[in-house]
Amino acid sequence: MTTATTRRSDRRISPVFVGIVAVMAVTGWATWTGFAEQPGLAVFLFVTAAWIVSLCLHEYAHARTALHSGDISIGAKGYLTLNPLKYTHALLSIVLPVLFVIMGGIGLPGGAVFIEHGRIKGRWKHSLISAAGPLTNVLFAVVCTAPFWLDALDGVPAEFQFALAFLALLQVTAAILNFLPVPGLDGYGVIEPWLSHKIRRQVEPFAPFGLLAVFGLLWIPEVNGVFFDAVDAMLRGLGIDEIRTYCGQNLYRFWTETDQFCSVSQ
Repeated sequence: MTTATTRRSDRRISPVFVGIVAVMAVTGWATWTGFAEQPGLAVFLFVTAAWIVSLCLHEYAHARTALHSGDISIGAKGYLTLNPLKYTHALLSIVLPVLFVIMGGIGLPGGAVFIEHGRIKGRWKHSLISAAGPLTNVLFAVVCTAPFWLDALDGVPAEFQFALAFLALLQVTAAILNFLPVPGLDGYGVIEPWLSHKIRRQVEPFAPFGLLAVFGLLWIPEVNGVFFDAVDAMLRGLGIDEIRTYCGQNLYRFWTETDQFCSVSQ
């Protein structure tokens, strides 16, 4: 087995990740119970910590799948510890996605764990490695939306519902963006093994700019409107209305004026 060549320390969960989970748990409890004097600050810390946890799990899914597909170098790189500081580009993987949530409320795809693709044989394995990350966002979205489509929110404080709805929006947007077949994103990584060598060579120079191109397109009002209409439709299908996601983002941005509707809506 490929895992036999990885040391136990290579798979030990990082204290950094444990600390992030602890922040998520404590601030989630504070939001649920109303313990925090400033619910907006508690929502901000809870959603941010949960978002970082999902980013770590996204990269872990890539790494773990690569390990079982043949890249036994993954463990030595520290990717199996869930430590975000071990990623090849911590700025792209953690800092930028968090900043985009703060600025615009969108789940920007992260990256990257360095995978030695030469160690991996078989196109299906390469595709699965790329798909593993965004599939984790899909799973996270299912967990976040489950209380809504299961009608299991009786007695749950409004602030926690809003926070969960906003977190679900981030996961849905991240999954959609990650699955776009754009060079540099996971969606392209899924189809790349099936393309001809000539096409791959032609596309390769554009990979570093794929994410920037997507970001630029989302600045176009018409494109942005279509994108978020699709996201809202998907969330409505999962039982989350626009009011909850709006109030979640409004509370998250605690440094701005809180909409009074969100502070009293149940």
